[in-house]
Amino acid sequence: MRLQGKVAIVTGGGSGFGEGIVRKFVAEGARVVVADRDAAAAERVAASIGEAARPVTADVATAAGARAMLDVARDGFGGLDILVNNAGIGHTPQPMEELSEEKFDAILAINVKAIYLAAREMVPFLKAQKRGAILNIASTAGVSPRPNLTWYNASKGWVITATRSMAVELAPFGIRVNALNPVAGETPLLATFMGQDTAEIRAKFLSTIPLGRFSTPEDMGNAACFLCSDEASMITGVAMEVDGGRCI
Repeated sequence: MRLQGKVAIVTGGGSGFGEGIVRKFVAEGARVVVADRDAAAAERVAASIGEAARPVTADVATAAGARAMLDVARDGFGGLDILVNNAGIGHTPQPMEELSEEKFDAILAINVKAIYLAAREMVPFLKAQKRGAILNIASTAGVSPRPNLTWYNASKGWVITATRSMAVELAPFGIRVNALNPVAGETPLLATFMGQDTAEIRAKFLSTIPLGRFSTPEDMGNAACFLCSDEASMITGVAMEVDGGRCI
């Protein structure tokens, strides 16, 4: 029960890695706000867990979405200890100059601006209590970029740098900030990254991962639980690779 008594917000908690993190946190004693722009997904996950989870429909790329998440944490569970910025989107492999401006703006809004908005809303609360943990979900794409995913790669590189900068600035307030760098996993984003989901493309993708498999929601939940627990009280500013050796 490494997170006993903790209150967490997990964005994009209605599926994929986010759902894995939610379930692990609850199993370890936390109460969790399941935030997702897909109301049905958030409600499904929260309903399957019970009283330890509360759903909230929130667009993380808006200030109103960030406020809604914090309100549910405070009103429903009495506070906030952990923020997991997991929500993210990608784009299909294509030459960098061919990505539409609309898609570029969406990537920046969800992968980048959402972290700023969440920090603007929640950091003052965490500073006031002089404790907390923030976990940003980055990607191996920010460390070892794949071609034709340039703007997604760049957004995740930003997340890694932001994590390190946030860690330095917030350390005096007792707030730790870390990141996870997963390789692609069995989530709704997998087909997007690969362009199309075929046995041949999967085999080619897996050949770049030494351990020979994708990241799973359970992998992410386990790593996230450690970094957000008191066991990691001396760890901040780290971008931990959960990638089966992909970045070696």
